Amino acid sequence: MIAASAIDYRELARRRLPPFLFEYIDGGAFAEVTLRRNISDLERIALRQRVLRDVSAIDPSTEIFGQRLALPVALGPVGIAGMNARRGEVQAARAAQAAGIPFALSTVSACSLGEVVGAVSRPIWFQLYMTRDRVFVRDLLAHAREARCSALIFTVDLPVPGTRYRDQRSGMFGATTLKGKLRRLWQAATHPRWAWDVGVMGRPHGIGNLAPLLGGKSGIEDYFGWLGRNFDPGISWQDIDFIRSEWSGPLIIKGILDPEDAREAARVGADGIVVSNHGGRQLDGVLSSARALPPIADAVGQDLTILADGGIRSGLDVVRMLALGAKAVLLGRAWVYALGGGGEAGVAHVLRLIEAEMRVAMALTGTTSIDQIDRTILAA
Repeated sequence: MIAASAIDYRELARRRLPPFLFEYIDGGAFAEVTLRRNISDLERIALRQRVLRDVSAIDPSTEIFGQRLALPVALGPVGIAGMNARRGEVQAARAAQAAGIPFALSTVSACSLGEVVGAVSRPIWFQLYMTRDRVFVRDLLAHAREARCSALIFTVDLPVPGTRYRDQRSGMFGATTLKGKLRRLWQAATHPRWAWDVGVMGRPHGIGNLAPLLGGKSGIEDYFGWLGRNFDPGISWQDIDFIRSEWSGPLIIKGILDPEDAREAARVGADGIVVSNHGGRQLDGVLSSARALPPIADAVGQDLTILADGGIRSGLDVVRMLALGAKAVLLGRAWVYALGGGGEAGVAHVLRLIEAEMRVAMALTGTTSIDQIDRTILAA
């Protein structure tokens, strides 16, 4: 199969990955209504086609948080993404660096912060989850400072893990029993390319940044067990003070869907927000990112740098999100599908596709720079 778009890599990943991993990256919460809305609502955004304009010199670059980006795009944080290809987060970070865009490493990555930072020469972003163990959080932030991470993404929409039926059906959960272990082993054995690339050649296995807390354990069940025990439902806006005491760089709060929360983020001193519903993986039935974005941009667009994620599968989708009020976007599934289906080369290819698609969308809406993309290019 020849991949001509980011969504083509979804099929390549489905073929290559064992079902428990593919369903984990592909699925959402409950009945997956919000997951579908993220895509369908974005697809419904109509653009104004404009003609006979000089679009011979298109520049898709931009600047956010003091960084010049070749595209208004970053690879967003995705938990255990490194399980989808050998040392997967390292491969993705290298592809992002080559494309001139940021890579954001999840707290719950397969590869550690030190391993990823050691593989690239440009600073990466780091994503933080607040846990009950504040000493662990303080240590993580110290590592991020020492690694010279250029921005911190604080994800706030996961005080408790979402209910994801697909993971319960696929075998992602339940591998502590003999039956569960045999089921997972069978899935790996029937996907030999993945088993060799990740299971054999991808050693050492583990959940990189959590290693000190897991006591040498490295199974996926250990990861999910830790999540269930340690995410902090008592988190509040007051915890921003704690983070600010340990982190002085750009702070981006991820998981904002309501204008009032966006205003609160500005009030507590955030530098940016990500309009996000966690890819439809937390509370099902909420607004899509595309629908939530415009009123949030109206409320705080002059005070915060607004990013968005959710349902972005093409350069056309990037342009739509920018027109709705985002300054840049985070890719999630788009890059993880590419990693699972084609490794570093797949991620690099998707980023080239997105740039090419952006250039077409910009040319046919009569825009030549990112700052020209706003609601005036939307059809009424």
